[in-house]
Amino acid sequence: MGKGVIPYTHPLALWSFGLQQRDLISCAFEESDLVIAIGYDLVEYSPKRWNPQGTVPIVHIGMTSAEIDSSYIPIVEVIGDISDSLMELLKRTDRQGKPAPHAIQLRPEIHAEYERYANDDGFPIKPQKIIYDLRQVMGPEDIVISDVGAHKMWMARHYHCDTPNTCLISNGFAAMGIAIPGAIAAKLVHPNKKVVAVTGDGGFMMNNQELETALRVGTPFVTLIFNDNGYGLIEWKQINQFGKASYVKFSNPDFVKFAESMGLKGYRVESAVDLIPTLKTALEQDVPTVIDCPVDYEENIRFSQKSGDLVCHIWE
Repeated sequence: MGKGVIPYTHPLALWSFGLQQRDLISCAFEESDLVIAIGYDLVEYSPKRWNPQGTVPIVHIGMTSAEIDSSYIPIVEVIGDISDSLMELLKRTDRQGKPAPHAIQLRPEIHAEYERYANDDGFPIKPQKIIYDLRQVMGPEDIVISDVGAHKMWMARHYHCDTPNTCLISNGFAAMGIAIPGAIAAKLVHPNKKVVAVTGDGGFMMNNQELETALRVGTPFVTLIFNDNGYGLIEWKQINQFGKASYVKFSNPDFVKFAESMGLKGYRVESAVDLIPTLKTALEQDVPTVIDCPVDYEENIRFSQKSGDLVCHIWE
């Protein structure tokens, strides 16, 4: 939820963490001798996952006091306006001659894995590739709104930000169907920015009727559908827990014809090389647009298997 507070291009940025599986950045937490938690909400990523024994010292900096549990007991709390608190701490901190953080060794490996999908031509398109291409099209101040589903996990991991509030993700209660109304609001507030609602087909089918509202109030944004004809996140969790999935597949209408029937523009991605030009065309329209993009969610299980085998070799 803090995407963009540190630009993803900053040499000390290790991007996002918080997926349920172990990830490369987990290696950094396993070696940490201090965690400074700034504006941290326990609903983001349970401290039991990154401090299971409660042994890592924590400094809590936030607007409110820490919510204490067995894995989150700060040794120091700084309560107040976060920006003021950080500026006051900065004035009192000697930053000269300090060595680079040990964990920065992870950055080349994290960056290389991200770039690995730049030229992937598989179809249906891997979620990493869809998000990589979306990042190439969106400017540093443009806004994406992520719905809830398997794509949300990939957006959280792979969509990187230069500035705050340019990637908005429903967390906590994580209500499906947020993307389209969220994009309407974003476009009303920022009419000159590109806005993309990223959603699964399940989330899209929950309140796609609000595209009529988008057309009526004059908010031209793009709805990018990760289409797998099912509830991808539920399937992912079922397979991880039970080894098989049940009752998660369904059929969809023709999303292009659906969009056109509402007076919108509709596009269907037919190959990996289609996505960037399709996104660019859609973002130029003066009415809301819908892009139907088939997604290869076999990557979900591959990621779970890879994370289960992860060895933090850089510390050896």
